[in-house]
Amino acid sequence: MMLDIQKILEKLPHRYPFILLDRILEAGPQEIVGLKNVTINEPFFQGHFPGHPIMPAVLIIEALAQAGGLLAFALAPDTAGNNVYFMGVDKARFRKPVRPGDQLILKIKLIKQRGSIFKMRGEAFVDGQLVAEGELMATTDPGGPDSSS
Repeated sequence: MMLDIQKILEKLPHRYPFILLDRILEAGPQEIVGLKNVTINEPFFQGHFPGHPIMPAVLIIEALAQAGGLLAFALAPDTAGNNVYFMGVDKARFRKPVRPGDQLILKIKLIKQRGSIFKMRGEAFVDGQLVAEGELMATTDPGGPDSSS
């Protein structure tokens, strides 16, 4: 399964400037591979850091979490129309800076699923080199903030 940006926007609620996926390259039964083209036009580069632009580590984790959200939808097709919420990150490590012009390859694999809770391992690569990794947790929830009635 490959998804272009239009299909990603149909599945995720994120919008500019916070959508951090450009494409899904592959998806298997328990893993997904996404792509983020990092450009100098990203709004965060204005302040992080002037003259030495580096993608904030927290946004690399967010990009992994967005890919993980798509994996959660694929693993639980009955959750279509639900929201996926990021619950936590463990064992996060950042190995190299990500700069404008890089292509960030985001690999997410399911570690464990218990009901609507997903634990996944995320790895981010640039030019085949590991730049960031961590274990992510997410949950699916029907409705959202307006569904309390």
